[in-house]
Amino acid sequence: MPESAHHASGAPSARRRCDVAIVGYGPAGAALANLLGQAGLSVMVFEREAGVYPLPRAIHFDGEVMRIFHSMGLAEEVGAVSRPGLTGMHFVNAAGETLLVRGGTAQRGMHGVASNYYFHQPELEAVLRSAVERFPNVEVHLRHEVTAITENAAGALLQVNNLADGDTRAVEAGYVVGCDGARSLVRRLMGSSMTDLGLHQSWLVFDVMLKRQVDLPEYTVQHCDPARPMTACYVTATRRRWEIMLLPGEDPTEISRPEKVWSLVSRWVTPEDADLERAAVYTFHSVIAEGWRRGRLLLAGDSAHQTPPFLGQGMCAGIRDVANLAWKLVMVTRGLADDALLETYESERKPHVRAFIDLAVRLGDIIQTTDRVVAAERDRRFRDSEPEIFVYPTPLLGPGVHRGEAPAGGVFWQPALADGRLLDAAIGLNFAVIGERALLEAVHEGTRALWRAVGATVLSDPGGELGEWMHVNKARALILRPDRYLVGTAGDAAALESLSAALPVTPVAAGAPVNAKPA
Repeated sequence: MPESAHHASGAPSARRRCDVAIVGYGPAGAALANLLGQAGLSVMVFEREAGVYPLPRAIHFDGEVMRIFHSMGLAEEVGAVSRPGLTGMHFVNAAGETLLVRGGTAQRGMHGVASNYYFHQPELEAVLRSAVERFPNVEVHLRHEVTAITENAAGALLQVNNLADGDTRAVEAGYVVGCDGARSLVRRLMGSSMTDLGLHQSWLVFDVMLKRQVDLPEYTVQHCDPARPMTACYVTATRRRWEIMLLPGEDPTEISRPEKVWSLVSRWVTPEDADLERAAVYTFHSVIAEGWRRGRLLLAGDSAHQTPPFLGQGMCAGIRDVANLAWKLVMVTRGLADDALLETYESERKPHVRAFIDLAVRLGDIIQTTDRVVAAERDRRFRDSEPEIFVYPTPLLGPGVHRGEAPAGGVFWQPALADGRLLDAAIGLNFAVIGERALLEAVHEGTRALWRAVGATVLSDPGGELGEWMHVNKARALILRPDRYLVGTAGDAAALESLSAALPVTPVAAGAPVNAKPA
């Protein structure tokens, strides 16, 4: 095992080098460490804290994120610390009328899993960190703070302070990814500004552990009451959360006092029913960074964007970031793709995450209305029809590694094949070229060499649900990326050759695999 590997506290030796340094070890940083470790890259993670933050924070992730966890080989482990959402999220007015519902399914949704999951963040982080220990090529340095980063032709030089003994050493990395949160040092060093998308509101977050059975809804409720906007979250069997909007003039310290908090939720739960775990005031923001990459430095997660929690997409966005970034770092580090491939990270991800932030802000406008006249008009508009049911958007990526009209550039669903396997089990963590056997055999050898160069899985005549989809969509072939986004579809050999030419591969190292198979 390498010196200071995993959770060792000793400082790394002077001028040790890795392919990728990750600054910050929250969910995004830990997910990236798993993806890069699985691919065989040498990785060093630096985290200033000694362990997982013990109190609740994020409580929700969606089906696409669970699919990413599955790709890390963590289906069983993550499933053990989460529960599938059963009946969506209900937006209810002051009269108790349901205005709209975020739909979903606890059965097999578009990603081959449930649409939504709820969890306790410390437990999920423990799973992700434990999984990193599978990889001797990944070193985790807790109680180590990155204080400076400089770039040179070969990469980046990090100054790292061991907070346990005060020792400071230098570490070289091919690339540095800042997963270091809203107050990101990496973002400051990059000089990336934040664009304000317009929502800043203080809310009290109140978490409890139930001590006995209480008659509470088995779904999350957004109480769109102008007298006191509030969210009641069903997290797990024994965990509940209330998020309570502060009204003008309210003192954050005063409203956080236990007696005040209990009075605000007394119609649902009392100290006899539950133990208070945390009560704290947070300001919900909607911001996005301008410049997710500068040379060898990149941003992911909260360092690149922050969203109001009304869609439960804060952590999800960070996990999507690293799923997009990981395979690109692998290709560039292995010399399979030009460094310019990393420019597609921000161009693809920013419009995608912006779509979720914009929807969260619009939902915030519905929830946070305190003007009774405005709320009455809102209720009237919804009352004129059945409660609206909406599902998570599936926005397209911005410009990058995809070609053609939608669904190209969108995340591809996970169908069953003729042999009963779900798609991801058949293709692994690779590019995938899927199509009619005759068409796949009709392309030139140079195109097949491109497929080998990116380590693509080639799948002929898949049949099953995927075969039906291809027939309906007149797609005789398609190409998928390692992150399950669709490069595009083709109807003949010439179109497939043109689509293959969009793969971001240099002429070198034909046949080198892009990613390892799932653990």
